[in-house]
Amino acid sequence: MNTRFGAGRGRAIVTAAAAAIVASTLSWAAPAAADGSPARSEHWGVITRNTIGSPVAELRNGPFGSFGVTGASARPPYGRGSLGIEVADNSTSLSPPSEKVDFGNEVDFFGDRVRNVEEVGFHVFQTDENIDYGGEENMPNIRFEIDPNLSSHPSDNYSTLVWVPDAAPVTGRWSPFIDATSTGYWFLTGNETTCTQAAECTFDEVKASLNDGGEDATILTAAVGKGRDYMWIGAVDGLRINDRVYDFEEGGVRTRRAN
Repeated sequence: MNTRFGAGRGRAIVTAAAAAIVASTLSWAAPAAADGSPARSEHWGVITRNTIGSPVAELRNGPFGSFGVTGASARPPYGRGSLGIEVADNSTSLSPPSEKVDFGNEVDFFGDRVRNVEEVGFHVFQTDENIDYGGEENMPNIRFEIDPNLSSHPSDNYSTLVWVPDAAPVTGRWSPFIDATSTGYWFLTGNETTCTQAAECTFDEVKASLNDGGEDATILTAAVGKGRDYMWIGAVDGLRINDRVYDFEEGGVRTRRAN
């Protein structure tokens, strides 16, 4: 699948670049204003070293729909915008040939303890077409790059802690909040513990596996990502990490206090 988006792909890249320029001009602010209104966060964007191929991770308006859908699920759960994600399954010369993208934050979570992450999840706009491409669990992920700090692997300073969601509860509209602490499964990419992609763990199990008497595992980055596996075109909004909700808007990322 070498030609995916045609002329629209070029416009998407230009739009994403413009959004990145706008976001880069926003000054850092506290997580929320005194009146409870959302504040802007400047440290979100495509993590370039974790991007393979030419995927799109674009701050956009909508999606509103699909056609015929009305009510709260017909619009993003926060504001008017979301993070649009587009990845292909067979568009590179690498092995595997699929694309990958991470849209995340390499600044604000750096050094935080993994054990202090207690709430995490997001809302997703899933389509029937995505299910056709890769099955019901063809979904985006939440990824934390971490330093595992395991006494059993003292020289291993890197792993990725990955959440794989269950199937979306709805398609063609915005989902309710999907709680990553109680649904889907988690694994570590470097086989540092028994929580591997082949041996799925719950949220509590994967955190417990990092506690072997060594120093606390610490976070390097936090991101929403997709790939490398199946083609997926959809959107994510309302990423929650602890008591903050990250509202993806066309003009930048806003930080809200969780209810």
